[in-house]
Amino acid sequence: MPAGSPADDRPVIIARDDFHCLIDALRTAGYRVIGPVMRDGAIVHSEPSPDDPPPIGWTDDQQPGNYRLRQRTDGAYFGYVVGPDSWKRLLHPPTVTLWRARRESSGFAVVDGEETPPPMAFVGVRACDLSAIAAQDQIFLQGPYVDPIYRDRRERIFIVAVNCTQAGGTCFCASMGTGPRATSGFDLALTELIDADRHEFLVEVGTAQGASIMAQVPHHPAPADRITAAADRVAAASGQMGRSLDTRGLKESLQRNPEHPRWDDVAVRCLTCGNCTMVCPTCFCTTMEDTTDLSGESAQRVRRWDSCFTLDFSYIHGGSIRTSPRSRYRQWMTHKLASWIDQFGRSGCVGCGRCITWCPVGIDITAEAAAIRSDDSNVLSGVVKEPVHGNA
Repeated sequence: MPAGSPADDRPVIIARDDFHCLIDALRTAGYRVIGPVMRDGAIVHSEPSPDDPPPIGWTDDQQPGNYRLRQRTDGAYFGYVVGPDSWKRLLHPPTVTLWRARRESSGFAVVDGEETPPPMAFVGVRACDLSAIAAQDQIFLQGPYVDPIYRDRRERIFIVAVNCTQAGGTCFCASMGTGPRATSGFDLALTELIDADRHEFLVEVGTAQGASIMAQVPHHPAPADRITAAADRVAAASGQMGRSLDTRGLKESLQRNPEHPRWDDVAVRCLTCGNCTMVCPTCFCTTMEDTTDLSGESAQRVRRWDSCFTLDFSYIHGGSIRTSPRSRYRQWMTHKLASWIDQFGRSGCVGCGRCITWCPVGIDITAEAAAIRSDDSNVLSGVVKEPVHGNA
């Protein structure tokens, strides 16, 4: 069927052989297309190149402290879950030069540090990451203090979401209500459907911009059985989650237990490396670095990602107020699952599981939260229980 505008809000089908037309339409519209690529043994987000091919026919096996790629038996384009790379890196960059100054005869001239990148199309955004982007929108765009760097990037983003039809070993987005199906925040949402005799993508249009792009892509209306098939496969992924987290009363349990022995247990294992904060799609803490050259002729201010696991993060005159691994892990997890709700009205966790996979010692936030919640429930009900220890 020739390309045309979707007649209504009903899903449409793109054949596998026409998928490149979607990418071409995005590029023609002026977007820099960022999608999944294989690099250094992981699936990350970048512009595809001969050196960094897309992960067609590949998947990822994830467990606490373990990530491996392996080939699939089909040619799935999106047959993996989330890797170490979140879209945060492109919207809230790890390093940004805020300004540069150089000495002139009349004083100093100050110029902006970096130019705004061209419009970008994110291809392959999972539902958990859509929720993470929404969380960062709230942090950086709402309230009296708007981050202009984030705003300028965010306003120029086109999002092609992908519904998950399989879950990973550390995923728990179903527990957090953030997936595996994308329900908002996208221009287009795809569900990949692979059967013995066909390979296609069911497409939902979320915005007028999405409809405009789809008008340039060959497609046809989705039959009822393909809509049902897509819904069934996403529902199956919801039942395949490798982890779960019971959030009922969790905020209150964590805030009631700052001295729980579990914090000592996890401190023995935690390396305070900060991996969990670096891969987390919602963590947003930064630090500033001011530098000058030896001649005193130029200076610059750089903003870099920081982590609550570093000693300097909580440095106040005289020293750090969180000197122990116990206090730093407690700060991170209690903020993520409890005080974030007080601060922003929502959890800071989207259930992507990255912090579990990329922790070198395999610390599992769902297990740590469950241990404290279970002991707290027993105390409140009058049951005496020995402290929980171990890596489970």
